[in-house]
Amino acid sequence: MTEIKLIKLRKEFNSLVAVNDLTLTIDDGALISLLGPSGCGKTTTLRMIAGLTSPTSGEIYFDDKLVNDLRPQERNVGLVFQDYAIFPNMNAFDNIAFGLKIRGLSKEEVKKKVLEVAELLNIKAILNVMPRKMSLSEMQSVALARTLVTNPSVLLLDEPLSNLDAALRARMRAELKRLQREIGQTVIYVTHDQLEAIAISDKIAVMNLGILHQYDTPEAIYNKPKTKFVAGFIGSPPMNFIECTFIEEDGGLLDLGVARINVSEYKDVIKRECSSAEVTLGVRPEDIRINHRRMSENSVEVRVEAYEPLGSEAVIDTELGGVLVRITAPITFTVKAGDKAYIEFDRRKIHIIDRKTERVVI
Repeated sequence: MTEIKLIKLRKEFNSLVAVNDLTLTIDDGALISLLGPSGCGKTTTLRMIAGLTSPTSGEIYFDDKLVNDLRPQERNVGLVFQDYAIFPNMNAFDNIAFGLKIRGLSKEEVKKKVLEVAELLNIKAILNVMPRKMSLSEMQSVALARTLVTNPSVLLLDEPLSNLDAALRARMRAELKRLQREIGQTVIYVTHDQLEAIAISDKIAVMNLGILHQYDTPEAIYNKPKTKFVAGFIGSPPMNFIECTFIEEDGGLLDLGVARINVSEYKDVIKRECSSAEVTLGVRPEDIRINHRRMSENSVEVRVEAYEPLGSEAVIDTELGGVLVRITAPITFTVKAGDKAYIEFDRRKIHIIDRKTERVVI
């Protein structure tokens, strides 16, 4: 297995900086995700680790060995892409065995290794099946088996599940996590799907416009985001953002324009960490309580814009001083568009963001 270190890794395409001085350590045997929207630099980073793209500057280490000048085949990495690209004229067994055969292994060794990896991935029953008769999940499994059978030191997965429907993706996510735990291999997983990254990763590197915003556990990424981008990108429905002004009256208040929120417990941190009084309040939909009547002095009046029942819960869109505030509530709570309602923020779980730097200070 392999520890990977990226030190000030940079890739420029003419005037475009695709990856901007990325420094990252991926522990031996960890499964980490590179997460972000299209164009954030995650696939370019993966290609540089694989040796398919040369960095403009910076260093890539496998354990303590600098690999910048090594060719892809010398790095012993395994790649699985969004397009499975298995050979259509070969059955599953021959597809999996292809890499072993070109390495010159004997027929007995090839058969043994193919059967071992097929057992691991639960695909022994389809070893004689041609690709045209396989399901998408079976083709994905064959592509993964073809990579794993060569025993790479690092497994690189670039959006490998994006062609599957939601149910199959969920099943394959569980299979990938189980597999990674069994083999203890270092895995780097590229995805734009934040739910996918949270479900399978030991750590997540959240990127945008080539810049690493945060590298941490899924729990820390969700509960303690470091930037506004991370806070807004992680979570479904996404975090609400309300621009406001911090004032020192009554111990410390956030002035929302149409209401004021007591934040006296955060006063010292806001004064010390924020560049000005202009801040943004961030709060997740599940951290807002909604009621038909005013429940306390902290209740804020809103107007209901939409009510969307979703199984065991409902998503309620409300308007607060011209700002959309989205709330999740039990399905038993019902309102309709145009109704007046009252909301309260869970002050233990709010985030205060410096509006100028977009850095989360609380």
